[in-house]
Parts: sequence; structure tokens; C-alpha cells
Amino acid sequence: MCGINGYIKPEFTASEDALSTLKKMNDAIIHRGPDDSGFYHDSSNAFSVAMAMRRLSIIDLNTGKQPISNEDDSITIVFNGEIYNYRKLRADLETKGLTFKTQSDTEVILKLYETEGEKSFEKLDGMYAFSIHDKNQNKLIIARDFFGEKPLYYAQTENGFYYASELKSIIKVLPNKPEISKTGLNLFFKLTYIPAPFSIYNGILKLEANHYITYDLVNHTHSISEIHKIETDRSNLSFNEAKFKLHDLMMTSIESRTVSDVPIGTFLSGGVDSSIVSLGLSQLSNNKIDTFSIGFDKASFDETDKSKLVAKQINSNHHEFIISESDIKAHIDAILLNFDEPFADSSALPTYLVSKKTSNYVKVALTGDGGDEVFGGYNKYYMGNLNNRYTKMVPEFLHNSTKPLLTSLLSTKDDNRGKRFKLKKLVQAIDYTGENYWNIISLGFENDTQQLLNPEHTLANPFAYYKGHISKPKSLHDYREVDRLISLEGDMLVKVDRTSMMNSLECRAPFLNKALWNFSNSLPENYLLKGWNKKHILKEAFKHEFPDGFLDKSKKGFAVPVGDWLRSGLKTELEHYINSKLIDKQGLFNSKYIKQLVMNHISGKEDNSYKVWTFYTFQKWYFSLYSPQL
Repeated sequence: MCGINGYIKPEFTASEDALSTLKKMNDAIIHRGPDDSGFYHDSSNAFSVAMAMRRLSIIDLNTGKQPISNEDDSITIVFNGEIYNYRKLRADLETKGLTFKTQSDTEVILKLYETEGEKSFEKLDGMYAFSIHDKNQNKLIIARDFFGEKPLYYAQTENGFYYASELKSIIKVLPNKPEISKTGLNLFFKLTYIPAPFSIYNGILKLEANHYITYDLVNHTHSISEIHKIETDRSNLSFNEAKFKLHDLMMTSIESRTVSDVPIGTFLSGGVDSSIVSLGLSQLSNNKIDTFSIGFDKASFDETDKSKLVAKQINSNHHEFIISESDIKAHIDAILLNFDEPFADSSALPTYLVSKKTSNYVKVALTGDGGDEVFGGYNKYYMGNLNNRYTKMVPEFLHNSTKPLLTSLLSTKDDNRGKRFKLKKLVQAIDYTGENYWNIISLGFENDTQQLLNPEHTLANPFAYYKGHISKPKSLHDYREVDRLISLEGDMLVKVDRTSMMNSLECRAPFLNKALWNFSNSLPENYLLKGWNKKHILKEAFKHEFPDGFLDKSKKGFAVPVGDWLRSGLKTELEHYINSKLIDKQGLFNSKYIKQLVMNHISGKEDNSYKVWTFYTFQKWYFSLYSPQL
């Protein structure tokens, strides 16, 4: 687990200048790899290539130093991540006569590429971002893993092509702060995050998951290609056959994620996914495993009772941490600003704290991330079916006339995400034109970005790029594919990567395995979502391992009561952000609309937790960089 940086310039660059630039980029992400650093530079009259990395040592602690080159130094790699099947790939290469000088997975990628070229990337099972300089073909290749677990930003500027694991490394070496991207801005206020290929800045993009860039060093052009084609073939397995196969695939995936030369534990929330991962790791381990959970001093948000049950069953060394508003407030600036762009998933706050606590015990933690996307675990998946039924039964004019009343009746004053909150979200998302799922995933300003933002900053269709992939999602497989492209890459995996890396902790997600994704994609939808029973086949595959009914217990998710905090400890700062003169000078927002929205929340007149938190996190990011003065 590491971080990588690099650049290409269309001219000769002296080694000392290259090293100076790389050091600036590398120093910005020292938290990603405090154990080691490495630099590479090659220059000619036509171009200069520079690569660097920070290393968190997990595999091959003694000889895995990067960059790594082949025997004649014609191909060199820097790598961030883990390749879980590298031992098998290495054994296959050794049967073909190849030899290795390290025990690292990094060298396996290098040798595999040397032997098979870019098509070799399809064989990699893991999370990764890497760059390879191939002198033989005068090109640089930059690749990102199947789900986008590891980040990769890039920018083509007048001075050259830059890329990095985190935005801060690129911003560090640009001469000026880039302008805010209208697309990034609108996506953020819709979704509460910004998925690839966009960022908050004009001219800086994210490499989409499951893709690689090929940069031609002679012509100074680049192209982007897909690595792995998504499989859509349907399986003929019976439910029982599929259930047993799933159990085997899941255990195999958990075992593959245990490859490490340092201690491993698990995040255990007590939900279906983290419980299965923790159970699997305990069965595969010779010793008691360490499990880690976090709870809240607000009872309605605390679910540590579930994690305790699982910890007791698997006999783990369980570590439980209860957090309060003061714990969050002590770290909130560091957490939010480390994302380098606005990010409003409030579960990043407890994820950071559990990562911080966990890093005192282990260097690697397995998580349950991805289980909902892979096996159909979200409420929003059956909201799509409800929308289809509702729009067939209720005429559009009747829905439109009753919607304001229903929304009002379902409104709450407290930050409590219970049944009324979910019903309100369903009513607001109902759509008669096929836009329903785009409404459902809009967790911020669903339908009112045009009221929030001034006209010159508003986009009529922020999702236009993604609708090129799936115009009108209407099936469970469509919903899950939208989530793979957008929610997983842009939200869930960003949250886990940045908060764990801040604490130099590596997180691995056994559910994020393309073999599992392809398998779940091949199944009939009712294997995944049977009536109201989410993740049906996953729970059936493992229910014999848990007490009766345990896997059917409802779970709130990793939410925190930010709505309450915005009325208390964060209130003064929030009120500063709605100062009319500041808002007008900023030039982005409708000051009357946002002031009313915020004050209604602060006063307790209505609960606007999601919207106000989204606004708050944007302003915190914006003022940290641009600091408009009255």
C-alpha cells in the first residue's frame, strides 16, 4: 500500500529539477507511505519522464523497494496497492523461465507486462494504481483497478502531464489554483461527492476504474482503454447450487486478502457483510483475530450490540470505541480537508476514527465494503421496483398534486433517519420519465440545485456523462452497475482510502473481487433481492454459521448525527458560512435560499441535515483554499 506520483514533460529536464518536483509531490502524501520513498527519472531531448512513490510496507518488507526495473532497465514501475493472486501469477511466469529478484507483487506486474503487454492487466486480482515506463515502446502506461479502490488523478497542462494518487500532489506543483469545474460542482451538490472522471477542478480528472492511460512519449498524446470487459452472461445454476458456489467464492476471496507480512484485523460493525468477513477470517486464522468497532454516544445511532454478538461468537479480541461530538470536532478539519475536494459522506468521520484506533494494533484491516453493491443490499434497490409499480397505479397529475403535502407530512425536525425519512426520500424520488434511480442516488440537493446555485453555475443535466452508459436504469443489475460506476468509486472507496491512509492503515475488501461481481451479475435478480429480503443468497449461504435470524436484523449503516452537531458545536462556523456579504462575494449561491435552508435547520423548524452538511463541507473546503474576504 503506497501512493504514486509522476509527470511527463515534452522537453529535457535536469535530474535535480525532476527530483525537486517529485519530492514536493511525494511529501504531500507521506501519510500514504511513511516507511519508504523512491524516485525515477529518464530524460531525452524530446521528453522527460519522472515517477515517485511512498511506501507502506505490507508484503516483502526487505526487498520490495520501488521503483523496480527489469534486467536491462528498459521497463520500470511504481505501484500502489496489493495484487492478491500475485503468487499464482509468479509461479506461472517461473514455469516459463522468468526469474525474480524480489518477493514483491510489484515485480510480478512488471514481469507480466514485459511478457504479455497491456492485456496482462486482465489477470490482476487486486486493488491498484501503477505507472510503467516502457522505453522500448516510448510510452508510459497508468492503470487503475477494477472497482477503483485505489485513486488516480491526472492533468494535462501547458507545461506537461501530471498524475498522482491524491489531488494535493498535483495542486502542489501547478503554478496557479485551477478554476472550479461546473460539472464537478453540480455533481457534488447532487451526490455529495464527485465520481470519476470528474473532479472539483477544471483540467484535473480522475482515471475511471478498470481503465488505463497510454501516453505516447514521441507525439505527446494519450488514449484511455478499458481493462476488463463486464460479463453479462446469465447462469443456469439452481439457487442451492449458486448458494454453495457463493460460499466457496467468498471464503476464497477472504483468504486471498490475508496475504501479508504484518498483522491483520477486521472492521466489525455487526452488519451482514462485516460479520461474514470477520467470521471467514477467524476460520482461516490459527490464532484469535482482532476485531474493531465504533459506536456513538447518541443511542439511536449506536449499534455496538450487534458487533459484540459476532465478536463473542467468533471469539475475537474485540476492541470497541465510543465517540462523541467532541471526538469528531477535534479532527473534523483534518478529515474533511484531506479529501482535497468537497466530500460530504458523514460516515468518513467515524471511519477515520476507527482507522486511527485500529492502526495502533494492526497494519491491515479487512472490511465489508462492497457487499451491498455486489449482492443487492441497499433499500434503494427495491425503491426502483416500488417506483415502477407506483407510476403504473397513480396518474402523474395526482402524484404531482399530492407530493408537496406528503413531503410536508413526512418531514422531521430531528436528525433521525428512520421510516419517515426513508418514505420521504421515496416520495421525492418518484419519477415518471425513467429518472427515478438518478433521483434516488442524489443524496444532497436532489431537485433543487437550480435554487441553490446561481444560474451561471447550474447544469441542466449533471448526469449526462453517466447516462451515456445507462440512460434509464430499470433493473437491479442496472442499479448495481450505476453504483459500481458512480457510488462505489466516487464515495465509498474514496472515504475508506483517504481516512485509512491518513492513519497509514491498509484496508482490504473481500467483497470487491471481480470474480464475485461477475458471479452475482450472472444470477437471476430474485437470487439477490427476493421480495423485501435484500442480499438473499448471501445470507442464505452463511446463515448456518450464525444464530437464527441474526443476518436478517436491520442495520442503520455507518451514519453519524451531523444534523445535531450543526445545531450545536458546528453552529457558529456554519452561521459564518451563510454571511450574505461572503455568499455574494463568493458568487456561487443564491444567498436568500441557502440562508433560509440553514436557519430552518438550526432553529429546529425542519431537518435539513443532508443538505446543510453538504453545504457546510463545501464551504469548509472552499474557504480553506480561496478565503474570500469581506
